[in-house]
Amino acid sequence: MAEAKPMSVPEGATGVLVLASGDVVWGRGFGAEGQAVGEVCFHTAMTGYQEIMTDPSFAGQIINFTFPHIGNVGANADDIEADEPHALGMIVREDVTEPSNFRSTEHLDAWMKKHARIGLSGVDTRALTRRIRLGGAPNGVIAHSPSGEFDIPLLLQMAREWPGLEGMDLAITVTTETHFGWEGGVWRLGHGYAPTSPQRAPGSQAPSTPSSQRKLGSQATGAPSSQQKLGSQATTDPSSQRKLGSQAPTATPAAQDPDFRQDDDTRPHVVAIDYGSKKNIFRNLVDAGARVTVLPANATFEQAISFDPDGFFLSNGPGDPAATAEYAVPVIRQMLESGKPVFGICLGHQLMALAVGAKTSKMFQGHRGANHPVKRLSDGAVEITSMNHGFAVLGETLPANARETHVSLFDGSNAGFELIDRPAFAVQYHPEASPGPQDSLYLFERFVGMLR
Repeated sequence: MAEAKPMSVPEGATGVLVLASGDVVWGRGFGAEGQAVGEVCFHTAMTGYQEIMTDPSFAGQIINFTFPHIGNVGANADDIEADEPHALGMIVREDVTEPSNFRSTEHLDAWMKKHARIGLSGVDTRALTRRIRLGGAPNGVIAHSPSGEFDIPLLLQMAREWPGLEGMDLAITVTTETHFGWEGGVWRLGHGYAPTSPQRAPGSQAPSTPSSQRKLGSQATGAPSSQQKLGSQATTDPSSQRKLGSQAPTATPAAQDPDFRQDDDTRPHVVAIDYGSKKNIFRNLVDAGARVTVLPANATFEQAISFDPDGFFLSNGPGDPAATAEYAVPVIRQMLESGKPVFGICLGHQLMALAVGAKTSKMFQGHRGANHPVKRLSDGAVEITSMNHGFAVLGETLPANARETHVSLFDGSNAGFELIDRPAFAVQYHPEASPGPQDSLYLFERFVGMLR
């Protein structure tokens, strides 16, 4: 992919990807018009493009799908992990065709338009993947203009001026604005999702879907809200949201919240910290037998403990864990000192590692796919897992009271650890999948079993 001449637009090109290196990749645009700047990464999953696009962990990223036929099963209202997409855009090999699936209710192109996300088809995604594997995940701008007119020098400037994900706290931009109770279970063919009934007092105005309380966007209009910096049709730049403390979401202590209801439910109670969580995590916690209350990323320990939990859960999320750690790590340390069980996934895994004194670093290309083999060190078993992370815990920096439990068989990087002096463990991968295999669902049962 040699650098193209800025003014040379191939016939029929209505979309473009401009990398900070100067590489220009032409294609056919679909979805929303405009441009968005972020990190370009690749994802190897063959299914689940809606779940991937709506995963908050992809905030600030443009996804290059290695599987060529993206969009052929359309879109629907069930296969989402948040109410709005958080990935900035998608790059695919083949043009998006008419959907052919009994669950489809919408064309992917229409879904992308509705949610202000840009698509680029007709790209040699294998060549782009090789470029990322050899050169690392680059900064870039994805753009779509039906007229085929692009200001390539301006797009190149945007790509080069974007600071990158390192040092960015993006969890605060995708977290819930307030606490809520989650009751819905997992999806089953022929039945859909188990009913969702947020734990609110009778008469209170609880949202019909818990994650509708997120800051990003409004599904009613299909366009980003004034707060939706990530994925706007103009100059999308997550770095503009790097705010630690200013107008951040807050949690109300249970004792001061008239909508909070202490019921006689005998299920163990989990307080989950939302750093950019996926809905299916909460569904699997419920399916394993827990009652779940979700709090914002910057909730204090006093706010969390006021809900009288039996344990704490630390969710996945986007951005640099070292940046989110500024406010998250002190709270997590108090959770660990409480003696209550703690379970972390993805960003939660990285934050727990930082809380016990380990270090994290930016990965060269990251792990993103639904076929990542992980070795469980206790018995040598291999789990095929779903992964999505661009930062990793440095296993050699784990303290003496932390035991490595899982390693990636791709590169040997840390994929899990547990503390030997308190009930806490974490994994880098996504046991809830969505999309992906279900080899690791036992982790939810293990955690809920520790609460009883």
